[in-house]
Amino acid sequence: MSPIFKAALWMLGAITSFTAMAIAGRTVSVELDTFEIMLYRSLVGIVIVVTVAKISGTIGQFHTEKPALHFLRNICHFIGQNLWFFAIPLIPLAQLFALEFTSPIWVILLSPLLLKERITVIGALSATLGFIGILLVTRPDPSSISPGLIAAATCAVFFALTAIFTRILTRTETISSILFYLTVMQAVFGLISAGYDGDIQVPSLLMTPWVISIGIAGLLAHFCLTKALSIAPAAVVMPIDFVRLPAIALVGMILYDEPIELVVFAGAALIFAANYVNIKHAELTKQN
Repeated sequence: MSPIFKAALWMLGAITSFTAMAIAGRTVSVELDTFEIMLYRSLVGIVIVVTVAKISGTIGQFHTEKPALHFLRNICHFIGQNLWFFAIPLIPLAQLFALEFTSPIWVILLSPLLLKERITVIGALSATLGFIGILLVTRPDPSSISPGLIAAATCAVFFALTAIFTRILTRTETISSILFYLTVMQAVFGLISAGYDGDIQVPSLLMTPWVISIGIAGLLAHFCLTKALSIAPAAVVMPIDFVRLPAIALVGMILYDEPIELVVFAGAALIFAANYVNIKHAELTKQN
């Protein structure tokens, strides 16, 4: 089996998991707020991460010498994921996923500030192209701007910050350590945010399987994506990941009667092109 085919299979798992998490998130949003969703998702994640680490003998890797950086990474991810869940019931799923694809563009723009990396000419052109794509997806005017749209656009910024801090952590921390502190810290954040008023909604028996599926799908999606990137270059994996958009658009049309808007696909295509050009340029630079 070729590496590209293996990567494609892992990406199929990631796409399925991201889609399942969106469906489950929209389902439980009628009963739980975003903080409660994050609390229960993180608790499920702790059980999974600790169980897998115990079976594989990697619990000793949970030790860290950079708790502050873990905290910074996880508070950014917590905010971004809450905004993502907040937007799920408010805007079409295709629009949400298209805006999520802008995260790499924000990485380009924020890296000079946080990683001391220079913005290349290609990076600047990619960011410009991506911004045009954002305008097509959002079509900003007083009548179209909504809390859901703002949340979807903003979550991409926090996901970009998460990616940058993750890049720093991976220089010294193991994946087991990163996942462990991700789930534990976000469980604490969720408990504080959901319980500050003394009222934490317990999911009903009907919603409990959906809540559990969010925790499983979230971890599985990132695991599959990481495996795909370990097998094939980002320039190969990225186009496969783009399949998420038409997939979620079909889900939105079938399950929620959401219209498929060609302008959203056009904007998403520009965002994808911007990301792809930047990744391809980075790989060519490494080869030279």
